[in-house]
Amino acid sequence: MTLFQKIIDREIPADFVYEDDDVCAFRDIAPQAPTHILVIPKKPLVKIAEMGEEDTLLIGKLMLCATQIAKEQGIEDYRLVINNGAKAGQSVFHLHLHILAGRPFTWPPG
Repeated sequence: MTLFQKIIDREIPADFVYEDDDVCAFRDIAPQAPTHILVIPKKPLVKIAEMGEEDTLLIGKLMLCATQIAKEQGIEDYRLVINNGAKAGQSVFHLHLHILAGRPFTWPPG
């Protein structure tokens, strides 16, 4: 069981900013920007590359939830990030989307 599944199951506390039947979002405990919110599906998907055709609506919902959360948090400019695999920076192997905001970002990243 991943750290995120334990958060979904309320075995580990988190600062939730959004939740519905399919998705939840909470503040990152090790933020990489002044605002750093994680948006995760409740369905236990390891990474985006393992999503199937049946997950099309779910990935769309993650993106829509991220934009809704940003708006509710008063965030106008932000970066959305999904890491796919350890070499890409994924450290928790439960698909998640990062909302990063509150400072300038450079390109290319990292």
